[in-house]
Amino acid sequence: MATPSIHNKKHAKSQAAASKMPSQGELFLVATPIGNLGDITLRALETLKSADTIACEDTRTSGFLLKHYAISVPLVPLHAHNEAGASERIIEKMKGGENVALISDAGTPLISDPGARLVKAAIEAGIRVTPIPGASALLSALTVAGLPTDTFFFAGFLPGKSTERKELLLWLKTIPTTLVFYEAPHRLTETLAALGAALGDRSAAVARELTKLHEECKRNSLSALTAYYTATPPKGECVIVVEGTKAMAVSDAEIDAALREKLQTGSLREAVDVVTEHSRWARSDVYARALALKKEQA
Repeated sequence: MATPSIHNKKHAKSQAAASKMPSQGELFLVATPIGNLGDITLRALETLKSADTIACEDTRTSGFLLKHYAISVPLVPLHAHNEAGASERIIEKMKGGENVALISDAGTPLISDPGARLVKAAIEAGIRVTPIPGASALLSALTVAGLPTDTFFFAGFLPGKSTERKELLLWLKTIPTTLVFYEAPHRLTETLAALGAALGDRSAAVARELTKLHEECKRNSLSALTAYYTATPPKGECVIVVEGTKAMAVSDAEIDAALREKLQTGSLREAVDVVTEHSRWARSDVYARALALKKEQA
């Protein structure tokens, strides 16, 4: 038998060393129940049981779920206040070969929950990221609201500051698709009133306590829903679904035709208000066009 060359010996040693190095782990984004503990997939349970570590928002909340399914995997907290540092530590775990499952307190991770920073860091590190789909309050509410579902815009939680909230709602007013928001119970009536003031009295639905014992979905106008929840303070997390704008005019010619019609029967301000509400144009642009048309008619 021929004696291996020095080059071959070095190659054999490098291969042996490489075989001892752990391969990178994976990051699994696991959806958990939003209320009813039965709403978890078999794949999700298998993934959680086989993970080396489970990253979660609140170890107490997630601990209850894991105990229910007899899963004894170490938990590490990852929430809005520690996501930067926690993400670095979790990335190191996966670089060392550990598989990590990320869960939120309820529903699908990253949807109005922390985790985006971790996912971005994992992708940049060349770590595989795998979704394990399941329950979602957003989609559950959308399907039962009775409003169009072919396209929709998810706005999450509205800003707490009134100025930022007004700016966002002014922009959302022009969107023709169904709008979906998350809201806490103590802010529900305030938010419904703000939506009505900014968007007009549109059809809407409030889905509350989804999949739980006291689940309900109230469907009515924004003003009626505001009145109802003012008289009946809600409990539990809420999802608000609102119909999109019914834009009637988007082209220059359509705007001009609509303004001419309204200017014949109403004031300049009234014409601008009506056309702005039913178009995707900014009010300032509609106003400028109305002034030009009024001068032409003079």
